[in-house]
Amino acid sequence: MRVVIAGAHGQIARRLGRLLSGRGDTVLGIIRNPDQQADLQSDGVEPVVLDLEQASVDDVAAVVSGADAVVFAAGGGPSSGIARKDTVDRGAAVLLADAAATAGVRPYLLVSSIGVEQVADGATPDGMDEVFVAYLRAKLAAEEHVLSREGLASMVVRPGGLTDDPGTGRVRLEHTTDSGQVPRDDVAAVLLALLDDPKDGLVAELLSGDTPVAEAVAALP
Repeated sequence: MRVVIAGAHGQIARRLGRLLSGRGDTVLGIIRNPDQQADLQSDGVEPVVLDLEQASVDDVAAVVSGADAVVFAAGGGPSSGIARKDTVDRGAAVLLADAAATAGVRPYLLVSSIGVEQVADGATPDGMDEVFVAYLRAKLAAEEHVLSREGLASMVVRPGGLTDDPGTGRVRLEHTTDSGQVPRDDVAAVLLALLDDPKDGLVAELLSGDTPVAEAVAALP
């Protein structure tokens, strides 16, 4: 399998890259910072330096051409402001979707966030930080675009609160869950399983649970 990961130096993305390369898949990792290339190479991932806030659809299509799937795991980061929530968490996800469709790459896996439905229809939850509201709105807008984009077979995974605890290999993966947490290891394992067993149009929330990852993915419609 040939997979392109956007935001490839992120914590979930690096875990996924190592899982893919470790079993012999070809992985291209899109990063903005050239200083991160050595880290990706150590993971067995081929780095591609490209700023998704500045690139064109054709620029990105040239990178993803020939891939079997693309994964969007990029984000503006916890220290970024409202503007970058829009340009990265929404804009870059949309750009990757349009590029994948242009290049004829159908499977698109978007790492979103639990809680996005709190801001549906312009809602602003009481007491929520304005930057986090902007983050959820950007993620929701990205979801809406990629799920409706003609030519794609899109999947959306909404992890709960992320931890660095060792993965358990057991999760709760459902269309609607409660609030909770999940190790990044287990998020990466779920993404890998979905790349192997795609579910066109999937939107699922992901928390720690009792079901083995493979069984949880197989049980999704």
